[in-house]
Amino acid sequence: MLMTKNAQTIQEILIQRGIDTKVIEFSSSTRTAADAAHAIGCDVAQILKSLIFRTKNTHRPILVLVSGANRANEQLVEASVGEEIVKADADFTREVTGFAIGGIPPIGHKQKIETYIDEDLLKLNELWAAAGTPHSVFSISSHLIVGLTEGRVIKVKS
Repeated sequence: MLMTKNAQTIQEILIQRGIDTKVIEFSSSTRTAADAAHAIGCDVAQILKSLIFRTKNTHRPILVLVSGANRANEQLVEASVGEEIVKADADFTREVTGFAIGGIPPIGHKQKIETYIDEDLLKLNELWAAAGTPHSVFSISSHLIVGLTEGRVIKVKS
């Protein structure tokens, strides 16, 4: 079965980075953490949500990778970013990542994005992340996510 263009792009990036995993495409949605966990058959905590924020004053994109079981506390993220943040809208998100909300992968964006990683993700062995579409995912060992994304591990939930 042929993969969609975005899913194929993510698969190629994973191969280039030496990550031995396969992008999986589903007929059902993996847009939300609950949808993805149901489709995959894993715990919702194992879903790596890619949330895009924008700094309020300088308009820098910020990527926060959050466990599907957690909600990002924006004040905690702001303390690490050093500036107030707001949730990015769909247009800004697509402009900086190249992907639509619901399918944003943790890698492969149009530009380098300052990235923060929920410390709770590192307590799990296997994570599942979007692969560029609301129907595609890939698995990755949690110990590889920091190096893959060049992200900084922070506390994101109160």
